[in-house]
Amino acid sequence: MFNYRNLIACAVLSVALIVPGLATAKTVIRIQSVIPTSADETVMLRRFGDNVAALTNGEVEIEVLPAGAVVAVAETLEAVNVGLIEGGFAWTHYWSGHHPAAMLFGSPTAGAGLGIDNIAWISWYMEGGGKALYDRLWGEMGMNIKGLMLQPVGPEALGWFKEPINSMDDFRKNRFRTPPGIPGKTYKDIGIAAVSMGGGDILPALEKGTIDAAEWCCPKPDSVFGFQKVLKHYYLQGLHQVVVNADVYINKDIWDSLTPHQQLAMEVSADASLIQSLAYRIYENGKALKDLTENHGVILHDTPADYFTEYMNAVLVSMEENRQANEFFKEVWDSMEAFAQIAVPFWAGAQTTNANLGQAYAKQQ
Repeated sequence: MFNYRNLIACAVLSVALIVPGLATAKTVIRIQSVIPTSADETVMLRRFGDNVAALTNGEVEIEVLPAGAVVAVAETLEAVNVGLIEGGFAWTHYWSGHHPAAMLFGSPTAGAGLGIDNIAWISWYMEGGGKALYDRLWGEMGMNIKGLMLQPVGPEALGWFKEPINSMDDFRKNRFRTPPGIPGKTYKDIGIAAVSMGGGDILPALEKGTIDAAEWCCPKPDSVFGFQKVLKHYYLQGLHQVVVNADVYINKDIWDSLTPHQQLAMEVSADASLIQSLAYRIYENGKALKDLTENHGVILHDTPADYFTEYMNAVLVSMEENRQANEFFKEVWDSMEAFAQIAVPFWAGAQTTNANLGQAYAKQQ
């Protein structure tokens, strides 16, 4: 990896502008995203920035930069760590190579094997001790960073297929694009020919026949990628990324230079972003799914039942391996397990009611 520490002397750590007529300094925090600025995630990131500006009376300004504006995507975290850019935006599990516990915050596969969905994860994060552990994650990585959790994305769809799959035997006939890391490894563990590739490479690979099936995210992002042009069989229920979280990383020196009020404003804006993002995604994905099925010939299917048992069993093996190998991973997973024992039985039952209510309405349409 490029050694940004050699450039630290010439890096712009922060831009502080004295506003004429006012005694208060203005701090500009440049946040480089790992995705284009047109994506829904960056739309929500800008909303976060608007809230920060409003709550600080314009003292803190968030400037969103597109992927690759200053450094390559893979170098984003290290660039923030050394202060080459003030902030970065991605999904926490992007940095699992620095520490395996990053996956438990960004993408706990199959709800960490504990039945935790995206809403229950937020409960663990805000009320069950998850936030304190998340704050420790960056030190465990050896990073000079303050993280702010912003955007729950899941549950993500199982994916797109050329032909219907009625069982895991059918699934195993496909070369399938999967996420990197533990989710993709788990697919390989159950005999799927899993192929990891960047988002921009998926549609060309489908068109060339390099892969037969693929997952990316959810109806809105999937439709933007254009999967409906080549595949028509869509399965919403998947376990590989039931919970997916995007967050922002601020250089710790920049964070420490902010006033307590400014720091609180950013933390309150981050917490507000959690519910704003949930609301945004439910509606946007609903509109996209309606368009896909009504205007693009996409057929919606239920995922085969044997997928859930096979994938969950493989996840539990993977979780146990990581728990035995890493002390902090164990501490985080144990915290999630203690939370799940209390919260999941209630929430699963309540969600069954919600799902049955929704299905009763959906089947009338």
